[in-house]
Amino acid sequence: MSGLVWERGSIRGQRLQLLLGFMLVALFLWTLLTTFISSDSHVEPHRPPAQKKSEKKAPSVSSDNMGEEKVEKQQKTDLNTTDLDKDRTERKHKTTAHTSHVEPHRPPAQKESEKKAPSVSSDNSHVEPDRPPAQKESEKKAPSVSSDNNHVEPPKPPAQKESEKKAPSAPSYNCNGCKTVIDKVLKNYSQTWTKQEVNFQKFRSQLRTKCNGADKFIITQANTPVGSKLVYDGERNNVQEVNSDIFKTFVKESPFSNKTWDTCAVVGSGGILANSSCGKAIDSAQFVIRCNLPPVENEFKAHVGSKTEIVTANPSILVQKYGSLSGHRRPFVESLQKYGNSMLLLPAFSFAANTPVCLRALYTIEDFEIPIQTVFFNPKYLQSLHEFWRTQGLRAVRLSTGLMMVSLALEICSNVHLYGFWPFSNHPHGFQPLNNHYYDNKPAVKGMHAMPVEFDHLLQLHSQGVLRVHLGQCGKQ
Repeated sequence: MSGLVWERGSIRGQRLQLLLGFMLVALFLWTLLTTFISSDSHVEPHRPPAQKKSEKKAPSVSSDNMGEEKVEKQQKTDLNTTDLDKDRTERKHKTTAHTSHVEPHRPPAQKESEKKAPSVSSDNSHVEPDRPPAQKESEKKAPSVSSDNNHVEPPKPPAQKESEKKAPSAPSYNCNGCKTVIDKVLKNYSQTWTKQEVNFQKFRSQLRTKCNGADKFIITQANTPVGSKLVYDGERNNVQEVNSDIFKTFVKESPFSNKTWDTCAVVGSGGILANSSCGKAIDSAQFVIRCNLPPVENEFKAHVGSKTEIVTANPSILVQKYGSLSGHRRPFVESLQKYGNSMLLLPAFSFAANTPVCLRALYTIEDFEIPIQTVFFNPKYLQSLHEFWRTQGLRAVRLSTGLMMVSLALEICSNVHLYGFWPFSNHPHGFQPLNNHYYDNKPAVKGMHAMPVEFDHLLQLHSQGVLRVHLGQCGKQ
C-alpha cells in the first residue's frame, strides 16, 4: 500500500516537474517575445503621426475589442513590422519617383508667399506697409548715412529743398503769399522805373482831400484845443478829454503845413536792407523817416544811413526795452542821441495803455534836455487814413507804422523812395533767406497788420510811377 502511495507521489512529482519545466520554457519564450517586441518598439515613434492615426482608425481594429484580439493583433503587427516598414519605404520611393513635382511643392509654396508679399495680399497687408518704407529709406539713406545714423537723415531733404529755393533759375517759394508778389517784382524791375507825374498828383490829391496829413497828421494845439475829445483810433470806446496839462504836451502847430520837400526816404526795418549798401542813397534824401527806433550806427550805417528827421517808437519797445521808463531813464535818452535833432513820433492816443508810457517818454526828454521834439499821432487822422486805404481795397485790422509814414511822405514830398519794405523771408533776387529785421530776427506780431497785402499796394504804386520801391543793393537796380 505504501508502495502504491509512493508511486502515485512520484508520478505527481514527475508531473509537477514537467509542468514546471513547461512553465519555465513558456516563460523563457515569453521573455524572448517581450524582448523582441521591446527591441522593435523604438521604430514606432519614427512613424508619421498621420500613419498612426490611420492605423488607429483602421476598420480592422475596433475601440471596444481590447481583449485577446488586441494582444494577438499587436503580436501580428510587431511580427510584421519589418515587412511593413520595407513596403512603406518602397512605396515612398516609388511615390517620390512618380510624383516628384508634388513633393517639392511645399517649399515653393513658401517662396511664392514671399514673392507675393511685396504685392500686398489681403492676408498679410498688415505686414506689407512696413516693407516698402524700409526699402525706400535704406535706398535714400544708403549713399550718405550709415544704418546706425538714420535719425540724422530726415533734415537733409529740407536742406536740398532750400538749396533749390535759393537757385535763381527755378525758385520754389516757401513764404506765404510771396510768389505772386515776387513775380510782380521781377516783372517791374526788368523795366527802368520812371515817375509818372499825372499818377502821382492824382494819388496825392486823393490823400490830401481825405486825410490832410500836412495839418492833421500829428496832434497840435491848433487842431486839438482844450476841452476837445480824443477818440482812441485803436479803441473807439475810449475817449480822452483834453485838459490843460495834456494840452501843454502838444506842439503849437504842424511842422508840415505849407511845406514840401523834394525827396523823402521812408526807411523800413526789413531784413532786405542788410548788406544793401543803401546808406549813402538814404542820407542823400532831404527828409528821412525811420520806424521803431532802429540802429543806425556802427556796422549798420553803410547800409541804412544815419540821417533822420522823424523816428517812430512803438510803446512796446518802451515797455520791454526800457522798463516803461519807470526806473532808470538814461539808457533811453542815450539811445535817442543817435537821431540828432529829429522828431520822436509816438501813438499816445491809439490805445489807452499807450498814454502813460508815451507821456513819460516826453517828460524824460524834457528833463534831460536833449534836442528831440516829441510829437503824437493824431487819432482823427489815423481813422481817416484807415478809411482811405479801405477805399483802395486794403482790409486790415490796423495799418502798419510804415504805411502811415509812406502816406505822410506822399503828401509832403515830391519824390518818395522806400527802403527796407519787404515783408517776406526770402530775397526777391536770388531768393536767399532773410531775417525779419536788418538788425535782428525777432518775429513780428501776427494778426494786427496785413504786411504782404500792404506791400502789394505799394508795389502797384511803384508800377504806376507814384513812388519808388528799392529792393536789393543800391546802385545795381
